[in-house]
Amino acid sequence: MSKTPASKTAATKTPSKASKAAAEDKSAVADAPDSTVSLLDSPVRPSTPTSTNQNSRPAVKADPKLSSAWKTKAGAELSDAEVLAMPDTEYMNDKQVDFFRAKLTQLKEDILSNAGETTEHLREDTSIVPDPADRATIEEEHALELRTRDRERKLLKKIMQSLTRLDSGEYGYCDETGEPIGLGRLIARPTATLSLEAQQRRELKQKMFGD
Repeated sequence: MSKTPASKTAATKTPSKASKAAAEDKSAVADAPDSTVSLLDSPVRPSTPTSTNQNSRPAVKADPKLSSAWKTKAGAELSDAEVLAMPDTEYMNDKQVDFFRAKLTQLKEDILSNAGETTEHLREDTSIVPDPADRATIEEEHALELRTRDRERKLLKKIMQSLTRLDSGEYGYCDETGEPIGLGRLIARPTATLSLEAQQRRELKQKMFGD
């Protein structure tokens, strides 16, 4: 029976000091929290500014010239931004009434002008076109233009109603709640008669119960 040399047995049973230290380091890393491990494994990166520093920037102040322009200009001459910069206490004052009257009047004139152009186009294209493909293209263009004019006709009716509401002092206030509709909504949709919340409720009812 062969015997294992004593030196070999000792080396097997007793690990060296270097291997002990390495094993202890590995176990320490294994037992350390995740943050410690990530710091040991990840390379050193340059520091970046924190979100606190980014959020501490001073807020941009409104231009005082923009917010007071309505005092020196006529209502029809005001821009959308200047009207939006007006204080809430001036809601639907004379300047804003003149501003929206000018906007609605311009919309009405544009619609009437488009209707006149459509009439001229239909008169010019009444000549007989021999090619069936060309004739079909012209007819399709006429149909599309007429559908557009039909939508504008319905919009024209709403514009006239809005002008009447301006004269009666009802413009700018919700038909259902009586609350202000808001300048932002009126500028985007001058013929609006409902506030955004009331409009959303009406659309929800239409989806649930139909028209």
